Amino acid sequence: MSFTVTRSSGVMVQPSEPTPSGTLELSVIDKSPSTGVSISVLFVFKHGHEPAKVIKEALSKALVPYYPIAGRLKESSHGDLQVDCTAEGIWFIEASADSSLDSVNYFDNVLLVPKDELLPPPPPEADGMHDPFLQLQVTHFTCEGFSIGVTLSHRICDGFGYAQFISAVGEFARGLQQPKIIPVWQREAIPTPPWMVHLADILANLLPPPSSPTPNEQLQHAYIDISLEQINKLKNEFLELTGDFCSTLEVVIASIWRYRTRAIGFEKDTIVTLALGADTRQFLDPPLPEGFYGNCFFPVVVTATSQWLAEASNSEVVKLIKDAKARLPSEFNKWLKSEQFDDSFAYTLNYTTLLITAWAKIGLNMMDCGWGPPVHVLPVDGFNFLPVVVVGFPPAPKQGIRLTTWSVIKPHLPSLLSYFSSSE
Repeated sequence: MSFTVTRSSGVMVQPSEPTPSGTLELSVIDKSPSTGVSISVLFVFKHGHEPAKVIKEALSKALVPYYPIAGRLKESSHGDLQVDCTAEGIWFIEASADSSLDSVNYFDNVLLVPKDELLPPPPPEADGMHDPFLQLQVTHFTCEGFSIGVTLSHRICDGFGYAQFISAVGEFARGLQQPKIIPVWQREAIPTPPWMVHLADILANLLPPPSSPTPNEQLQHAYIDISLEQINKLKNEFLELTGDFCSTLEVVIASIWRYRTRAIGFEKDTIVTLALGADTRQFLDPPLPEGFYGNCFFPVVVTATSQWLAEASNSEVVKLIKDAKARLPSEFNKWLKSEQFDDSFAYTLNYTTLLITAWAKIGLNMMDCGWGPPVHVLPVDGFNFLPVVVVGFPPAPKQGIRLTTWSVIKPHLPSLLSYFSSSE
């Protein structure tokens, strides 16, 4: 896709009213290794009137109740991560493209999205540690359509919190005086495991993990559409085998894990791992209040030998995943109360691990600034150091599930894609 994007110089959007100052504590999950990344998303809309102006004003209003997002990450005197509520704001860029969205098919082909043009470049003074939590670019196209490219620090919220915030931005854009869901910080509601108190001593005496096979080649970006017909077929197969129901997410995760393992062709005794970040808000006692937008997830970890996984039916793999999910409440609470070192959030960085992130259930596709929801919401950057699959939706009006993935190296990609095409 060849077109030119012209950007404004960029500004910091600050809260529209005075907000509290001071320092806020992050939760143990906010500070975990798995949240030390930024998430990049592109929202594509068919039409909108002066969208940059409307969204900029809505952001300024949303940053009043969500004032910590206008702050900056800092380290305490003890090296602990905190949020400094400085009201410095978030980075905002307005841009224009010399092309219509129709001419690029609303970025149906995510492999051709020019992410460097549609995502905001960082502000000039960016240094990584003290960057704005949110960086955003609104790009006008020659039609009435526009895109919103967003880069968000995972430290400040998880997927559900992200969806809650962007929904609030949409509500302010539509003229509401306050968000329907009032945001709650309350990170102290997630208790810190007892072993964390002695973390420095534990890390000093920790042995390095055993080495595992890791390719030197870059993971390849790909996307795979799975039709509703195929999803329902797999669900029915599981129902016939077990007499039980399963979710869309479970059958598509089982499919990508099986096919990826077959495509790579690990040695038969290789242990392969699936890690799925699952929402754990409902497992806390007392439960988190409505409006909590911090990180509250825990990995569902499933392991199998590569030979078993490659030979298993989709239903057998779904059952393995469901059994692991059933253990989630007890494993999460055990982690919260543990006296022993348990770094469950530190995923092993190798080719035998597959990390799943489920966008399809968190509501990112419901953002509405007054002109209807986006026709396409897509990840435009990947964690190239770890095999990842993002479970989302294809662009409207298509139905089904779209898997966007950075999970195999180039020699293994044709086999992975062929397994899905032959299963239709």
